[in-house]
Amino acid sequence: MPRTLIVEADGGSRGNPGPAGYGAVVLDPETGEALAEAAEFIGTATNNVAEYKGLVAGLRAALALDPEARIQVRMDSKLVVEQMSGRWQIKHPDMKPLAAEARSVFPADRVTYEWIPRSQNKHADRLANEAMDAGKIGKQWEPRDSRAALATAAAPARSAAALAADEAAERAEAAAERAETAAAPEAVAAPPVGWGAPDLGVPATFVLLRHGETALTPEKRFSGSGGTDPELSAAGHRQAQATAAALAARGTIQAVVSSPLRRCRETAEAVADRLGLEVRLEEGLRETDFGAWEGLTFAEVRERYPEDLDAWLHSSKAAPTGGGESFASVARRVAVTRDKLLARYAGKTVLLVTHVTPIKTLVRLALGAPPESLFRMELSAASLSAVAYYSDGNASLRLLNETSHLR
Repeated sequence: MPRTLIVEADGGSRGNPGPAGYGAVVLDPETGEALAEAAEFIGTATNNVAEYKGLVAGLRAALALDPEARIQVRMDSKLVVEQMSGRWQIKHPDMKPLAAEARSVFPADRVTYEWIPRSQNKHADRLANEAMDAGKIGKQWEPRDSRAALATAAAPARSAAALAADEAAERAEAAAERAETAAAPEAVAAPPVGWGAPDLGVPATFVLLRHGETALTPEKRFSGSGGTDPELSAAGHRQAQATAAALAARGTIQAVVSSPLRRCRETAEAVADRLGLEVRLEEGLRETDFGAWEGLTFAEVRERYPEDLDAWLHSSKAAPTGGGESFASVARRVAVTRDKLLARYAGKTVLLVTHVTPIKTLVRLALGAPPESLFRMELSAASLSAVAYYSDGNASLRLLNETSHLR
């Protein structure tokens, strides 16, 4: 049977909106032991946004511990619990992408939500306050600074001022929840899955184009964002033109967004020129930084850095030698970029010209697949993939590694 983990999360805002932070803890359901903590000061935000960010952080912490686990989420925000359970609608534009991100971490059938009183959510609440306290002095919360577990166990008496602040925050949160749901019935049926699903409108569709070949591509060398930033080869330019012709014939692309690296810009410009569109650069679409492995083949990395390579192959948190990016870091960056682009291009079909890792990551997140699935996908140069994103937060993989336009 899969393991069960408990995620408790909270968020707060001193002003609503005001300086805000979140906290989350992953607990062992048998012993109550804190297995992982997360907290962050997020700048100016509302209570509800901070709570959603806490939920996402808690789910990601649980995913890092056990990607196959079943998750029981416990929060003192009725708004978040009811919305994530599908019983209340999500109307606020700041919360829709956060809810979609939360849904993407684990498959929906492995996560349950339970409302608990604030008094039973002290650990996450303390972490959120630690994050806001750190932000007040211009710092970020660090795990080594956490006193949440000790404070929760000791249950120290709160000062009158602190209690009053808590009561004020709870009243503000309740008011925000009432405002959020006043215009809609509190009992909205959870969206069904499959053929019986309702019409959710036109999805946002990301057509994912891997850039054309460079001189490094046929040699299968690591080529990320920390290397020489190679240009397209003659073969790569031909691939870009062939892709441009195929996409022009389809006539569905409404915008073009590209990684800032040269090989993607050149590919994107070939397509955009054919379609009469402009290219918008997006830093979050850049390739992984492969550190000291840049320009090397897999065999060369195996020979020079065998232990680092083994660690990288077995954990998404392991980074390449020399300060490169882990796949876990890339996934966080790509998820944030995805949500930003979904908000900008709602209901549109957008071409994202990017690299192997970002495309595989978008596919993995859409499918709810574990990190190791990145090693089980093949993406050819100038190949096309596509993912549709619906208004209820679900995603549908529609195409993977299509290369017929290159033949």
